[in-house]
Amino acid sequence: MTRGGWRILVSVLIWLLGAAPVAHALDPATVRQLAAEDSDAKIEAINRLVTEGDAAAIPLLKAMQDDRLQMLRGRLLIVGDDARDALTGEPVSVGAETPETIIIINRIRGVLGTALAALRLQVPVRATRLTAARALAVDASEEMLPLIQRALTRESDPEIKSLLAQAAAVLELKSPDSEARRRAVQVLGTSDNPQTKQLLTVLLVKAADGSFAEPEVAVREEAQQAIRDIEARFVVPRALGTLFSGLSLGSVLLLAALGLAITFGLMGIINMAHGEMLMIGAYTTYVVQVLFRQYFPGAFDAYLLAAVPAAFVITALVGVALERGVIRHLYGRPLETLLTTWGISLILIQLVRTIFGAQNVEVENPIWMSGGFALGGDVVLPYNRVVIVFFAAFVVLLVWALLNRTRLGLNVRAVTQNRAMADCMGIATPRVDWMTFGLGSGIAGLGGVALSQIGNVGPDLGQAYIVDSFMVVVLGGVGQLAGTIIAAIGLGEVNKLLEPYTGAVLGKILVLVFIILFIQKRPQGMFALKGRAVEN
Repeated sequence: MTRGGWRILVSVLIWLLGAAPVAHALDPATVRQLAAEDSDAKIEAINRLVTEGDAAAIPLLKAMQDDRLQMLRGRLLIVGDDARDALTGEPVSVGAETPETIIIINRIRGVLGTALAALRLQVPVRATRLTAARALAVDASEEMLPLIQRALTRESDPEIKSLLAQAAAVLELKSPDSEARRRAVQVLGTSDNPQTKQLLTVLLVKAADGSFAEPEVAVREEAQQAIRDIEARFVVPRALGTLFSGLSLGSVLLLAALGLAITFGLMGIINMAHGEMLMIGAYTTYVVQVLFRQYFPGAFDAYLLAAVPAAFVITALVGVALERGVIRHLYGRPLETLLTTWGISLILIQLVRTIFGAQNVEVENPIWMSGGFALGGDVVLPYNRVVIVFFAAFVVLLVWALLNRTRLGLNVRAVTQNRAMADCMGIATPRVDWMTFGLGSGIAGLGGVALSQIGNVGPDLGQAYIVDSFMVVVLGGVGQLAGTIIAAIGLGEVNKLLEPYTGAVLGKILVLVFIILFIQKRPQGMFALKGRAVEN
């Protein structure tokens, strides 16, 4: 082992010895005060242990946090696999007696969390110190300032040091020394924490009598400059975050509308049950998840790989049954088709409620879809939405290949452009109809898989997307794959760009008004269908 390795090993052993579940180095009076009935007295004892900065207090406070600090015959015990005296660490036989748990309220739990974070700054393990520093950067009490400053002087890791400096600066904002407050504001001006701006904004609040929360003009000017610096650093991350949110929403709309674009473009059927295909796909994902959790728990994170083909096949079969059983009898009767498919959507919703209940069901993200990329500040790109964007692109690529590189795709395009002529050329249009309807429904099922990963799965899931799906199809051009893609991504981006200024509801209203005006000028949508249609 190298010399550096021996040093690390010795440091870890020293810390482990100091953090063993024996608090004999601590002040007995302070330890006993943890059992006081008064909450303020308990908090005072916790803060005193933190001020002393003894790592031996870590197991004691952790036991208190976990409700393992108990009292028996006036003796404070740490109870785990056995019972030990909180002061001496000696084993204690409790016999048939039941120790009394030290009651702590939520306020004390909060103090315990930050107190443990402050004490863990002494741990030689970097990950532990980093977690502690992040906790203190958000919430630290004034009593912890000396301990944070001591940790700051001996800390060598740049990331941890920056977090500790910010935590100390937050506490120094309350200093009576104006120069110390000004230096603290300068440090906070370099922070990437979005909450820092709120702390600095408080300094500029003006009371009814004309006085400011921060009395010194120089400190207020420094705070204003720090706020401008923070906002300037967040411009690019927030712009990228907004663009990604629009792309994510557009991908969801694309998956929801892609199948409708195929069926509506081919047969002109206004299928009001299309949203329920999304719902069936989402519930299929839920069922697959339950089966994997019960029968293949070791492979749970792979359940989505099985849910994707299962959702496609099941929703495609439902679509085929719907077309063969009902819709084929209603071609050329748009009003009857609309009313019938609406009634079918209500039947499907009620059927799902009967089987799964009216409450939403939980669909858990696999571990590889949990978390996200941090762009800076409060902007995070969730992994689940990143995966959905790539999944939508993959589905579009497969649909394009199917429509342009297979015989079925050739038949679909022929029937879409001129049904009567395709029939005369020997194409079995009824067969193309049910296969295409099944394909569109299956694609909607894939959209349901995606929706299950970003929101609640309930019987009314499809109702939230049916109108948006029709808007995408009409705006892009009936039967046009490229138009559907551009319309979905465009609507997603416009919605997310408008939301900060108009709100979500008004933003959707403005988008709807724009689409109505656009269709008035260009009824065929952005991309007109090529070919000569023969009216029946």
